[in-house]
Amino acid sequence: MNINVLPVMSIISSLSIFVLMIVMGLLSKRLGSVTRTAPFYVGFYVAAVLFGLHLLLQLVSSNQDVILQDVVLQTEANPEIAYFLSYVGLPALALTIAVLVAWRYWSWLLAERS
Repeated sequence: MNINVLPVMSIISSLSIFVLMIVMGLLSKRLGSVTRTAPFYVGFYVAAVLFGLHLLLQLVSSNQDVILQDVVLQTEANPEIAYFLSYVGLPALALTIAVLVAWRYWSWLLAERS
């Protein structure tokens, strides 16, 4: 019996990043309420939604190499561009937003204290 574990591991890793973004959003919300910082923590939730969309596309797609055009795209777009945007673009954008928000909220941990 030949089982391909790569798609399963890909979904598990995407799910763990999705949960991590939600946890960071909750922690940043608590930190922001204590320090009376502007609510930039919402960026974690935006990133989690984008990453959740990526995760949903992974779950809907029966083959990791092809996006189901009937479900995802109703246009006549190039499938390679759609693949790139949904499987590479969404996670990259989500992680970029999360890193910027994390830097904004948590950079005081790296600051040197005299």
